[in-house]
Amino acid sequence: MSKIKENKKVNKKVKKEEIDNEDKIENKKRKNYKLRVFLLGLYLFAFSVIIIIICGQSFNIKYEEIKDIGNINDIDVVIKNDDPNSDKEIIKCVDKYIDDDGLICTKYRSVNKGIAIVEIKNRYTNEIYKSDYFYVHDFGVISFDNILGQIAGSKIIPISLIIWLIYICYVLIKALKNSAKKNLYQYRNIVYFAFILYIGYAIVSQISVIFSGSYYGIYQTVLDFMDISVALSLIALPIAFVTSIFITISNIVLIKKEGFSFINVLGVITGLAFCLLTLVPEIIEKIIILIPGINLSDSTGIALYIKILFEEIVYACVAYFECVLLGTIIMGIISAKHVPKFDKDYILILGCQIRKDGTLTNLLKARVDRAIEFANMQKEATGKDIIFVPSGGKGNDEVIAEAEAMKNYLIVNGIKEKNILVENKSKNTFENIGFSNKLIKEKNENAVIAFSTTNYHVLRAGSIATDQNIYIEGIGAKTKTYFWINAFIREYIATLYSEKKRHFLMIGAIIIAMNIMVLLFYLANVL
Repeated sequence: MSKIKENKKVNKKVKKEEIDNEDKIENKKRKNYKLRVFLLGLYLFAFSVIIIIICGQSFNIKYEEIKDIGNINDIDVVIKNDDPNSDKEIIKCVDKYIDDDGLICTKYRSVNKGIAIVEIKNRYTNEIYKSDYFYVHDFGVISFDNILGQIAGSKIIPISLIIWLIYICYVLIKALKNSAKKNLYQYRNIVYFAFILYIGYAIVSQISVIFSGSYYGIYQTVLDFMDISVALSLIALPIAFVTSIFITISNIVLIKKEGFSFINVLGVITGLAFCLLTLVPEIIEKIIILIPGINLSDSTGIALYIKILFEEIVYACVAYFECVLLGTIIMGIISAKHVPKFDKDYILILGCQIRKDGTLTNLLKARVDRAIEFANMQKEATGKDIIFVPSGGKGNDEVIAEAEAMKNYLIVNGIKEKNILVENKSKNTFENIGFSNKLIKEKNENAVIAFSTTNYHVLRAGSIATDQNIYIEGIGAKTKTYFWINAFIREYIATLYSEKKRHFLMIGAIIIAMNIMVLLFYLANVL
């Protein structure tokens, strides 16, 4: 007997070492991917800077506003230094012509660092057709219209950004795939999914700008990134509003069927919170307008940019958390639809309330039926039998333990008693899984286990098992829709709590990114 215990200890130690080694390898891979993402970003940034320096020494412009000019010699290009006290030449016009469409085209080259005003005038009447600002930066790079305006070759910026984001998306998809393969029920899978959705939208947004022909330099890239979160939030606003109504109706049905509790109104609270948060920036703006001495229409005033920063952070955070919610729903559905491998020795059936006469409710009956169905599927596919582990203790209002009631139902449905292992002490899902696992491991240390529960409960049950370092696959039984909706919200809140470190990092990154974007936006409009 002591030798058996010693062997069990050795097996546990070996298994723990294997898991630790796998975790070390996984952590090493994550660090390598993070390093690659950083190095790729650095390389693309350096490459973009080189391209801009090479191409940005000159700038071609087509004046679509000026038409019906018969002869290019009727036009004068007048270049002035923005500083009236300086006669330093900033740029020079090296070519001017009328193209096949009858539009005036000019080409400029940088001479010195500074700001130049270029006027296109009628030589004979001195009528000014167009007046533009050109900024010459270090290395002779010319930007048009403002300090972060259009630069020759500047399309390399969104192109590099798209390449970088696509690679990040690839890394996240690979991480999600590996993580889900190892354990489908980790909350980090939901976070990966949220990141992929958020970054995926940013990629689509940048691609659409490039192909729409409306790209307007670094300034445009800043605006686009500031608009991504706003667009995501506003797209989701009507969805959140309709969903909150739908959830409210669903929760009313749930409360009517299951009774009132805080958990049963989580859906309504979450839906209304999303709607309210999306409207907060508009509400704050209305309040600020009423404050004397603050002028939000002044593009050089700091108040406008503080308001914009606040708006962008709120919209970005709402958009991110909406992506987390969507990720929760998708992973919940994937978990519920997942069918475990047909290599199982035991199938654990998670208990719930039974009827007063000791028979199974429809909800619990569906869980047991699903376990029997899986056992038959495995038997047909591989010829391997499975042992049923009904799990659930006796509540104060129950005549027998839930596990005993399930055992009786299994026997009635043709399952032999020798193929049933009863766990009748547990009071909740955490104990269902923990106690049953201990019972199973006493019989078979290397047992491969599945569990059967209601479809909306699969992800949560799997996550609870993961929290106990128990890795088992689940299968879901069908149930009423109103259970699904509230279960998603519950899992969503559990995800926020469980992965709070990652969420705080993401929110921190959003705040830093938005501060940089708004600062650039401010500089572009003020300098």
